[in-house]
Amino acid sequence: MNCPTSVKKQRGFTLIELLVVIGILAILLSIVLIAINPARQFGQANNTKRRSDTTAILNAIGAYAADNKGNLPSGIPATAATITDGTGGANVCSALMPTYISALPADPAVNNGVAITTCTSYSAGYTVVKDANNRVTVAAPSAENSETISVTR
Repeated sequence: MNCPTSVKKQRGFTLIELLVVIGILAILLSIVLIAINPARQFGQANNTKRRSDTTAILNAIGAYAADNKGNLPSGIPATAATITDGTGGANVCSALMPTYISALPADPAVNNGVAITTCTSYSAGYTVVKDANNRVTVAAPSAENSETISVTR
């Protein structure tokens, strides 16, 4: 028998149930974002490139010295200077390219990390210095996540 006064059974979720589910999803999403921490991940990736670049530059300087009876490129100063063609910088590009390195690496913070292929109007973003014993240090002063990136040989 069908009674006209009978109430139909409602189907679906209540507003409270939907809000609880949305709240739980928001909490889970925030936990995942904190665990992943994209900014830290990008910083670590940039620092990995910086370590590789400093080693590549130092290897090129070492190869130059090996071919030139231990003499270092003339552009390396006794005080830390940025590898650049500018005044007060360490202009080693023409001594190293293309014989010892095909393109001079650039810091990810400089020119989006695009390698330097011409020795005019450039800045690598890395520093180079030689000490009294002709030991060369190449460093990345703009390293992220409070890291120090420096290679000496």
